[in-house]
Amino acid sequence: MTADRRQSFHDIAHHSSDGSTPYLVSAWQHLVGHEYGAREFADTYVDFVKRWDWDWVKINPRAVYYAEAWGGVYDPDDYQGYVIPKKISSPITTPVDIEGIRELDPLKTPEFAEALEAARLIRQRLEDRAVLQTVFSPLSVLLQIADLPLYPDDGYANSNTTVEDFIFNQPQAAKSALEHIARTLAGYGASLVRSIEDGGAGLDGIFYAITGTVSGGYFNREQYLEFSEPYDRIVIDAIREANPDAVVLFHTCQADSHAAWFDDGAFEFLQWDPFLQGNPKVADSLTSVPVVGARSQDFADEGGIDRIAANAAESIAALKGTPFLLAPSCTVPTPASDRALETLRDLRV
Repeated sequence: MTADRRQSFHDIAHHSSDGSTPYLVSAWQHLVGHEYGAREFADTYVDFVKRWDWDWVKINPRAVYYAEAWGGVYDPDDYQGYVIPKKISSPITTPVDIEGIRELDPLKTPEFAEALEAARLIRQRLEDRAVLQTVFSPLSVLLQIADLPLYPDDGYANSNTTVEDFIFNQPQAAKSALEHIARTLAGYGASLVRSIEDGGAGLDGIFYAITGTVSGGYFNREQYLEFSEPYDRIVIDAIREANPDAVVLFHTCQADSHAAWFDDGAFEFLQWDPFLQGNPKVADSLTSVPVVGARSQDFADEGGIDRIAANAAESIAALKGTPFLLAPSCTVPTPASDRALETLRDLRV
């Protein structure tokens, strides 16, 4: 592609594209073995982006750095064959431990400071394309701190408590913790999108993930409005204030993930999985620019290549004349099939 990919990204975000770039392509992955240390991670992530020549960048930091910031301890040398390192200890052993969750200074908290430095390094080395950092919602972070599921049937969560006891049975304590987390993430998000000259990381925006918290009724509409939406707003408002040009890509994961709840014009991009039960189809009319393409699980091995090609072709055909972002529905597996990634990469225009 000869056009300025970074400018094309912003043109698509703001519905101002002239149509010469029908879509931009990207994918992201956990780079197990290279996730600790700002320079180590940045170098490896830049290599990953350049290897596949993705049109835009969604930084995919290690999955547990939020929990680590609030006292969780993990073994960086033992991922147990997955993308989450082995948990050594948790700051949450009983529901009352929620009272220990306080606001952090992201500039002085090692995990956030490391992530900011890595983001800054990636920005400086990939100036020709838009770069977004992943930021989990405060509710997702609270669940992670307690090692509670981020989506229904999360088989990797191993908590000492339950959502009912930790959140629903002590709502005021939960809301206090959520506000402390939200204020922390607000400062972190603002630093990510401020210019490097002003001490920030200079990113183009945020990939804002509520994970699978509303999938399949895990948190219903009323519970989302009570325990997530007010705190999401704190984070996103801070990002908008820090940089009015920053883009927000909103991600809701898994089946029955209620994408329509979030299609209110508040976010430039909206990502969901249109190929899972209960979700809008690719062709359904949405206000936000869609981020669609193929199911992330299909990248695990070569058996998914035909489905990737078919789903991507369906997305491209359904959105003809409507510029969008072509991407997997979530993080591709580690490891992923090179041929599967090539299938997506080769769709670049």
